[in-house]
Amino acid sequence: MPGTRVRVEDVNPELAARIVADSRDRVAWIRARSRGITATDVAALTSPKAIARAADAKLMGSGFSGNAYTDHGRRREPEIAAWVAATHGIQPSSALFHAVVEKRHLATPDGVGLDAEGRVVLAEIKTTNKSWRSIPRTYLRQVWWQQHVLGADRTLVVWEQHDGFVPIDDEPRCAWVDRDEREIRSLINLATDLIDELYRRTMQRRAAEAPRTPPAPPREPFRALALAD
Repeated sequence: MPGTRVRVEDVNPELAARIVADSRDRVAWIRARSRGITATDVAALTSPKAIARAADAKLMGSGFSGNAYTDHGRRREPEIAAWVAATHGIQPSSALFHAVVEKRHLATPDGVGLDAEGRVVLAEIKTTNKSWRSIPRTYLRQVWWQQHVLGADRTLVVWEQHDGFVPIDDEPRCAWVDRDEREIRSLINLATDLIDELYRRTMQRRAAEAPRTPPAPPREPFRALALAD
């Protein structure tokens, strides 16, 4: 997100060592994201049947470059992030992190902070024109993935409802989402399947594009003897 990046070295030096890119450098950020599995990728992993569709999107792109709703979200995000920082002490972040073990597991949370016990907590910001009865499961998958990548225990999901791109409330609404190991384990398994599928397709493409090896010339069994003489 635009704005001031959290000083992760003040929050957690180990996290600072795992920064891959910064979304303020959009070209480098997109390039880094393309080399791993992000929260956006796993949001679509509803079941093993979704692997092929997710691989298509990863390799060919979704073709979606934004619309009026995403533009509104980008405009409002810094304001909502400032509210989160003021009310919950979670500072805005634009850093892309990799997981401790699998460096292809990536996430860019909207906010990073520490709770009173020194545990990592995150913030995820959304804008919507719908009234939520609960947090949509697509967004929960993103939250759980970010918790996996950063080792966070909780995430504050913050959403602002609008009508015709005008916020309807004085303040955003928010709810804490606790870490769920079962959901995270399921996402890790699906992400592994996605990585395997991406590797398989990449190898197939390279094999198809590789120049054909010309046939070997006919053997001349006595040539070596002739040269030796």
